[in-house]
Amino acid sequence: MKELITDEAPDSIGPFSQGIITGDRIYVSGQGPINPDTGEIMSGTPSEQTRRTLQNIEAILQAGDASLNDIVKSTVYVRDMRYYDDVNEVYAEVLSSPYPARSAVEVVKLPVDIDVEIEVVAER
Repeated sequence: MKELITDEAPDSIGPFSQGIITGDRIYVSGQGPINPDTGEIMSGTPSEQTRRTLQNIEAILQAGDASLNDIVKSTVYVRDMRYYDDVNEVYAEVLSSPYPARSAVEVVKLPVDIDVEIEVVAER
């Protein structure tokens, strides 16, 4: 098992890694719309938050010599399912077919005040 660490994505806010490589798999911890340079939460629409979140995921995957195209499974957490279409629109722009298997879950609260969090599993 090897820890992935990059300055191109936000620091973890707890006792967990940005990502872990084990064998050919990369597990990326839940990411949100945090500016990695400032550590500030990005305000904006759910679409803008989704785009920033996927950029953070991409940076962690790149630290493990992988890309968004290598994602095989993702879980999307949204604070309100009315954002589902906004998230899907950006998700479809940034990721390519065949799209990863995915779950989407509405949650009452996330660890920080954001509307979208995404975690992924990729295979190198």
